[in-house]
Amino acid sequence: QVQLVESGGGLVQAGGSLRLSCAASGSSFSINDMGWGRQAPGKQRELVAVITSGGSTTYADSVKGRFTISRNNTKDTVYLQMNSLKPEDTAVYYCNAQLRPYRRTYDYWGQGTQVTVSS
Repeated sequence: QVQLVESGGGLVQAGGSLRLSCAASGSSFSINDMGWGRQAPGKQRELVAVITSGGSTTYADSVKGRFTISRNNTKDTVYLQMNSLKPEDTAVYYCNAQLRPYRRTYDYWGQGTQVTVSS
C-alpha cells in the first residue's frame, strides 16, 4: 500500500505562486508515473500534470505554461510549481502515483491539499 502526503497548499492572490509537494512511502515496487489532479466544487477531478520516472511531462491545456511538475526519484517525491495563478485554479489538489508491476496497474491518491486563489 502506497501512502501519499501532500503539502504546500494555501491562499494566494491572483497572479501569485505556490509550490506543492508530495512524498510517497510504502511502495514495494518502483513508482512509474506521478502526477497531480485537482477537483473544484461541483466538478469532476481532472489530472493537470503527470511526470514519468524518466522525466517526461504532460500538462492539461488549462495549466500549460504556468505549472511545472518535477520529481525526485530517489526520494519518491513529486512537486508542482504553480505560477500566474488564477481564481479558476481554486480546487483541492491531489497527488497521484501509478505503479505497473507485472502488467497490472495500481493507482494511489493522497488526501488532498486546498489551493484557493483570490481575485
